[in-house]
Amino acid sequence: MEDSFFLEKSVGTSDEEVEPPSETVCLTPVPVLNLLQQSSPPAVRIPGESSGSGNGRSSLQRDGDQFSVSLHAERFRKRFYSSVTRTDWNDWHWQLRHRIQELDELAQMIELSDDERTAIASHKGPLPLAITPYYASLLEAKDPSQPVRRTVVPVNAEHCRTNGEAEDPLGEENDTPVAGVVHRYPDRALFMVTGFCSTYCRYCTRSRMVGNNKEFRFNEDQWEQAIAYIEKTPSVRDVLLSGGDPLTLSDRRLEWILSRLRRIPHVEFLRIGTKVPVVLPQRITPTLTRMLKRYHPLWVSIHVSHPDELTPEVVQACSRLADAGIPLGSQTVLLSGVNDDVVTMKRLVHGLLRMRVRPYYLYQCDPIPGSSHFRTPVEKGLEIIQGLRGHTTGYAVPNYVIDSPGGGGKIALLPEHVVGREGDDLLLRNYQGKIYRYPDPNGRVGQ
Repeated sequence: MEDSFFLEKSVGTSDEEVEPPSETVCLTPVPVLNLLQQSSPPAVRIPGESSGSGNGRSSLQRDGDQFSVSLHAERFRKRFYSSVTRTDWNDWHWQLRHRIQELDELAQMIELSDDERTAIASHKGPLPLAITPYYASLLEAKDPSQPVRRTVVPVNAEHCRTNGEAEDPLGEENDTPVAGVVHRYPDRALFMVTGFCSTYCRYCTRSRMVGNNKEFRFNEDQWEQAIAYIEKTPSVRDVLLSGGDPLTLSDRRLEWILSRLRRIPHVEFLRIGTKVPVVLPQRITPTLTRMLKRYHPLWVSIHVSHPDELTPEVVQACSRLADAGIPLGSQTVLLSGVNDDVVTMKRLVHGLLRMRVRPYYLYQCDPIPGSSHFRTPVEKGLEIIQGLRGHTTGYAVPNYVIDSPGGGGKIALLPEHVVGREGDDLLLRNYQGKIYRYPDPNGRVGQ
C-alpha cells in the first residue's frame, strides 16, 4: 500500500488516512511579551518576537486545545482564502490539500521576479515547488530577497551546477543496506519513511528524492524490510525517522512504525526529524502528541532557518510537543543571505530557547546540484560560532558541522582557541580575544 501523503495529488483523500479536524480557533489578541524574559509555564500567553523581528505579527491567545492564529495569517486567509473557514485553515489536511504548487497560484500572492518566474516555469524533476498556505503567509509579497522567501521559491541559480556538487553529496546510497535505511554510524540508523514534504526547501540534502515518486516510492512493504534489517542488527540502539517528513504521515501509519520499532529490544530510543512544526504547525494536534507520548524515550529534531519562522503558531506547536515530554532540538542550515550573520543567528537561537527548543546543529550547506548561491565560506560559520560562544548562554550555541561529502559523516568545527604553549603553560584565547594560561606540564596540545 502506497503512502498517500507521498502521492501529491491524493493527499488526504480517504477517511482511513485522515482524521476529522478537532481544532477550534481563538482570535483574541494578547499583548506581546518582553522576550528577554522566559515565558511562564503552562496556560499563559504565547511569547511573540520583539519589534526587531521584522514579522509585524501579533500573538493571539490560546486556551486548552484551541490553536493560535497570528493576526498576519488571519489577514492573509481573508485576502486569499476568503471562502475558507478558520476551522478549515487550522486543519492540517486542508493545508496539505491546498499547497501552492503552480506558478499562477503563487503569482496571485506575491510579485514574482523574472528570476523566480522563469525558474518555476522551467523546473522539471524532483524538488518541485510546494508551499503550505500557512507558510505562504510568511512570504514578503514584494521582496524576493526576503530570507524566508528565498528558502522556498525557486530561482535560476538552482540550474547552475558547480564543481563538487552531487546528487547524493553525503554518499547515503553507499550506506544503504536495504531500501530506506542509511546505516553509517555503528549504533544508529536513519530510516526514511516517506519522500513527501508539505513544503520543499530549495537547499534540501535529499533534493534527488523528495517529490520524486517515480524513482523513490515508500509503502508498508519497504517499511517491513527496513524494520527487519533493524531487528537483525543488534548494534542499532538509536533510530532516526526521516524522509521526506515523517510527520506528514497519518497518525495511524506513524504509530504503526513507532510501535514496531519500540518492540525491538535493542532499540533504546527513537528520533523524528521534521520541519512540520515550522511549515505546518497545525499538524501538531493533541491527538498526535498523546500518541507520541506512548513511545518515550522519543526526541524530535526540528528544522528552523530564520527567526521570522518563530510565529505564535510555531510556538504553540512546539509547546504541545514539549508538554508531552518530548525533548526538542533544532537543526539549522547555514544559508547565504538567510541567516549568515551573528545578529540573525542570535535572534534565532534565543527564540528557540524560549520555545524550549535546544539549538543542536548548525550545518554547513550540503553541495547538492544548484546550491552555490546558498553556500557560504566555512569561515562564516566559524565567525558565527565565535560570535555566540561566551556572548550568550552555552545552551544557545549549536554544534557547527560539515556533513562530509562522500559519506564521512559529521565533522565538528570550532574556532581556534588554542594559541600555543609557553613552557609548561597552554596558551588559550577567550571569547574576548584575550590570552590566558593554563598549567599543563605534561601536555602536547599547542606544540
